[in-house]
Amino acid sequence: MASHSDTLVVFFGATAGANGGKLGSDEREIILLVWQIVDLHEKKAGKLQRCLVKPDSLELTDECKEETGLTLEDIVKAKPLDKVLQQFQQSVSSELKCLGRSSYTLCVNSPLVIRQALHPEASKKNLVLPECFFSFVDVRKEFHKCCPGSGPVQELNLNSMLEYVGLPAVSDQLIGVKEVQGMVQLILHLRTKPYDHDFSRVETVTYKFDSGACSKTEMVNSETVIRARGLPWQSSDQDIARFFKGLSIAKGGVALCLNAQGRRNGEALVRFIDPEHRDLALQRHKHHMGSRYIEVYKATGEEFLKIAGGTSNEVAQFLSKENQVIIRMRGLPFTATSQEVLSFLGPESPVTDGTEGLLFVKYPDGRPTGDAFVLFSCEEYAQNALKKHKQILGKRYIELFRSTAAEVQQVLNRYMSTPLISTLPPSPIVPVPVLTTPPFLPAASNTRDCVRLRGLPYTAGIEDILEFMGDHTVDIKPHGVHMVLNQQGRPSGDAFIQMKSSDKAFMVAQKCHKKTMKDRYVEVFQCSTEEMSIVLMGGTLNRSGLSPPPCKLPCLSPPTAYAAFPTPPALLSEAALYQPPLLAAPRPPQTTAHSPAHTLAYYPPHPHLYMNMNMNYTAYYPSPPVSPSTVGYFAAPPGAMAAAVAAQPHPAAAASTVLPQPGALVRMQGLPYNAGVKDILSFFQGYQLQPDAVLILYNFSGQCSGEALITFPSEEIARQAITERSNHLFYGQQVHLASCN
Repeated sequence: MASHSDTLVVFFGATAGANGGKLGSDEREIILLVWQIVDLHEKKAGKLQRCLVKPDSLELTDECKEETGLTLEDIVKAKPLDKVLQQFQQSVSSELKCLGRSSYTLCVNSPLVIRQALHPEASKKNLVLPECFFSFVDVRKEFHKCCPGSGPVQELNLNSMLEYVGLPAVSDQLIGVKEVQGMVQLILHLRTKPYDHDFSRVETVTYKFDSGACSKTEMVNSETVIRARGLPWQSSDQDIARFFKGLSIAKGGVALCLNAQGRRNGEALVRFIDPEHRDLALQRHKHHMGSRYIEVYKATGEEFLKIAGGTSNEVAQFLSKENQVIIRMRGLPFTATSQEVLSFLGPESPVTDGTEGLLFVKYPDGRPTGDAFVLFSCEEYAQNALKKHKQILGKRYIELFRSTAAEVQQVLNRYMSTPLISTLPPSPIVPVPVLTTPPFLPAASNTRDCVRLRGLPYTAGIEDILEFMGDHTVDIKPHGVHMVLNQQGRPSGDAFIQMKSSDKAFMVAQKCHKKTMKDRYVEVFQCSTEEMSIVLMGGTLNRSGLSPPPCKLPCLSPPTAYAAFPTPPALLSEAALYQPPLLAAPRPPQTTAHSPAHTLAYYPPHPHLYMNMNMNYTAYYPSPPVSPSTVGYFAAPPGAMAAAVAAQPHPAAAASTVLPQPGALVRMQGLPYNAGVKDILSFFQGYQLQPDAVLILYNFSGQCSGEALITFPSEEIARQAITERSNHLFYGQQVHLASCN
């Protein structure tokens, strides 16, 4: 029996979009397959086969029409991909039988047709590819191995390789035929003297993703890691591996990112086996997973280890059992025992090794968190367990969903690094002095004399920002550079700068937007001092509008109290919640070299700028700055609340600073959690609402509560809106309106 290297099947494919070096980068379907058998032992070629493929979407780009010469009329009568692949197998098997061969290897001019086109399309269409498509040889790499002086592999193409060995270019102009004939000619030439080359460098495509654990001490090459953003929250590591079908992900190389509340934030870090596969993964930027497009960016090995790495022996032992399906349980009673969990799962979903297959997540002092991870030996048992989702254990309903080894590490790392309550400084129980604003925090106004810098390198300091601003530093107000820090006192990648006028802020936003700082480009936006102040004190600023920090929102009565709303709710004053932050002393004013008339005072980059002992800033895991930010800063002051309420002399006055302008107040319930101010204004189009008439309510965890307060110009308009819009659908959800007056 001949070995794989004795018989090659030269293979070529084209799509309905980009081809050549960009093949597969635009998710277009395959419309052409061409192949020809080459007998390396006898040094002869078989019959060339060319088949058109009918895509599901009958559409060809102009680029495709120009490069391939094909039209819709050519492909509309062709067979679909699964039928053409069957024809390929039958044709090759029949010809091999005539040659006395039983096995073969595909040979391509680039891995793109296999890795970026065929496997992703087959995965989306749920086609099972024949085994032959899971291994191939790349003629460029074989040529480079045979002729190392020909140049880098990435720069080689068919014409340059033919020219290097003195062979003429193929004259046939038919797309696919020219490429296959050229490869066959080159392969047969390399089999002759003086080359006598054996095509033995076989590449493989992995059948499935293997989960596993990763140690924090492991070396991870930054050239092999990407960040995927925009993932459905319920997606698992296997779903992500399927998105990157055709590429080889390292064992345990998918790490799902969690937000500050321990929930998935729609991002993942993925580690590939080598830089070549990482570069191919980057070409899948904005490809789709279901109906959602996924953004793909470069990441670092340090970021991957921060999420996926672990040092706990208990976790290492738990994850040492290979080929296990991991399920995460959330919301367990704190008194739940291993036997109660096993009984809850039932005999139809046996846990691997009984209680050894359970891992309860605990705080450093041993208190349970209500989370646990469970191992199952097969997919069937895991599916049976998932059917228990939201069933009751004790008096609590339990959430179950798929998990990964990296998520186990991340959750354990998060809880084990949580400081004990006893180590926190005691919250003050005496009234705090009333201050209009913290020192150097500007009074809120709508004047757009500030700029926001987003996507700063995390190592950037204030000196780096001033250098980035260049000549515009002379237009910065004294003490006007404000770094936004996360809960650990580290830079979040955001900063605000107060300029001397709105014109100066506009010029900075125009001149500095997307300039580079330390190999990263920084986005610069013009904003107002009101927007800056709200973000610095825990609010969010995003495309959906401006949302105040949760601590500045009214704590409303439960729904049963709709009819009784006699007085505005008592609100905590900004001064009560935000005690003077620890600010470093500013440097003395210094005269700039190029303009003696201007002076500039600013803070050195100490790690406690805008860090308040009684505020808890939390943020999602840092992300690349090259797409809409998912970073949210939520303030949740812990112990000073009772004292602040006691210290507040005029609660009604405080409420007036948060609630919209006077009018008829209506409560809106049942909002989607991603609803923004603009969405609500669109829902009430025609009711004479201003943007500041909408107040979206948040809970004290910083999450949207699903409610909002709407201030209408008059009682009559409010009653009309309740009558006409209550119980209508709002983005698929029914909303309820009730008067608060």
